[in-house]
Amino acid sequence: MIKTDILIIGAGPTGLFTVFEAGLLKLKCHLIDALPQPGGQCSELYLKKPIYDIPGFPEILAGDLTANLLEQGKQFQPGFTLGERAETIEKQEDGSFIVTTNKGTKHHAPIIAIAGGLGSFEPRKPKLEGIEKYEDKGVAYFIKDPEVYRDKKVVIAGGGDSALDWSIFLADVASEVTLVHRRNEFRGALDSVEKVQELKVLNKINLITPAEITALHGDNHLEGVSVTKDGNTEFIEADEFIPLFGLSPKLGPIGDWGLEIEKNAIKVDTLDYQTNIPGIYAIGDVNTYEGKLKLILCGFHEATLMCQSAYKRLNPGKKFVLKYTTVSGINGFDGSRKESPKAVVKAIV
Repeated sequence: MIKTDILIIGAGPTGLFTVFEAGLLKLKCHLIDALPQPGGQCSELYLKKPIYDIPGFPEILAGDLTANLLEQGKQFQPGFTLGERAETIEKQEDGSFIVTTNKGTKHHAPIIAIAGGLGSFEPRKPKLEGIEKYEDKGVAYFIKDPEVYRDKKVVIAGGGDSALDWSIFLADVASEVTLVHRRNEFRGALDSVEKVQELKVLNKINLITPAEITALHGDNHLEGVSVTKDGNTEFIEADEFIPLFGLSPKLGPIGDWGLEIEKNAIKVDTLDYQTNIPGIYAIGDVNTYEGKLKLILCGFHEATLMCQSAYKRLNPGKKFVLKYTTVSGINGFDGSRKESPKAVVKAIV
């Protein structure tokens, strides 16, 4: 049983910033995310895409924003349950909650902060007959550990950043990398497209376009794929097939938790972003209220007010005096201390 003060469901930018705001109040956080790494859409879909509306950053890559948020919250030592989806919730007699994931991991907390963006992300699976029987037997929709593909023949399908970036990365890991895309044009960062072109010339990536994977082959494990191009189909040996066609956002099991839902979003009180269930909050793109804007910076604001409300709920009757971090400094749970330089008092003679 993982115990924490605030259980955050969703490790996107809003969830990651909640760690920092909660830490200032000496509240410990643990995050659950269905994706294999923190960052939400910023990591999975838009790693190299620039964001222009983060205060203080005229331009910042989505991946860099994630890295900065992780660094900012690191001093408060958050825990992570990644690659697992929050499945069920049970309210305890003392008002706290136990949340269990689809893999059976249990989490106990008095406060739940749902920061799941547009919901849990499910991979967009290609419509290939029998693909389910190869899942975890040669077919994967995420790459959790690149070493799994060491010295193997890998086929990747897709035309976005994920397909390009992983093809480049695995070119130095796998014995053979084949990238298949139904168009000649790729929707990804220019430097990634140029790098794939370079690796193709060096025979480190086998690029097949415009083409599609039309069948999978193998008995107990994937052994190869059929690739159709210009009406002709050829068999390619493959140990692993990774279709990277993006993610489909769904509210998922959270929609069955008894929360008030409106148009696939969770209704909240704008005073503190609490839901209709006391102790459960919803912040970021997953919530809805009059005037709602689905922006990262709005999620940061909501996280800040939510943490203040959570502190009061956990410490009834205890007064908290808000101080600017420039005045109070920051005491990390890891023993670190950050503070502004003290003013030097010195007489001028």
